[in-house]
Amino acid sequence: MVSNITTPLSETIEIPVRSGLGFKLEKGQFLTVIDPKGGQVSDLLAYNAQDPKEVISSGRTLDYASRIFLTTPDPLYSNRSNVMLRIVEDTCGRHDFLLTPCSKDTFRIIYGDKEPHQGCFGNLAEALQPFGIDADCIPVAFNCFMNVRVDGETGELKVDPPTSKAGDRIVFRAEMDLIMGLTACSALQSNGGSFKPIHFRIDDHKR
Repeated sequence: MVSNITTPLSETIEIPVRSGLGFKLEKGQFLTVIDPKGGQVSDLLAYNAQDPKEVISSGRTLDYASRIFLTTPDPLYSNRSNVMLRIVEDTCGRHDFLLTPCSKDTFRIIYGDKEPHQGCFGNLAEALQPFGIDADCIPVAFNCFMNVRVDGETGELKVDPPTSKAGDRIVFRAEMDLIMGLTACSALQSNGGSFKPIHFRIDDHKR
């Protein structure tokens, strides 16, 4: 299930399980991503609304931060080294910016699914297509609430259940006009073995 909406200000919107949507976020507005039940990941993408070839960049952001775990008041950079979003509030404190959105191939290769779900990648591709953004332009997402542990010696990655509790939120301020993609993640392992919705809200002023 994928939808594209005009988001009313300050109204909490639900993204149903294993789905995603696309919407616009204006410079200076605040996006609050909420985990209403706890233990649910949300993949977030951002594109420059004036030039969608400028897109959120894991590589640039982590390079400039010199660490992989981001929280308040970290900026999220584009592939052109411009700040797209800034984290202004974070009640969870553990998110991922390493792993790509789950996809049919994820479920086929990692889980061995015979009829795989299209995953966050497919949901994002459908949600962003009306904005003229092709699937090949989907980068690594900022994975809100995703808990990825890294072994400091071997570099091994392990996806553990999110540490987020019911009602935890992360708030971003837009530093330019943006096209956004947002999901309720479709990967069982990433979400502690169950699928739950994600809520979000857009405000002109931080609450």
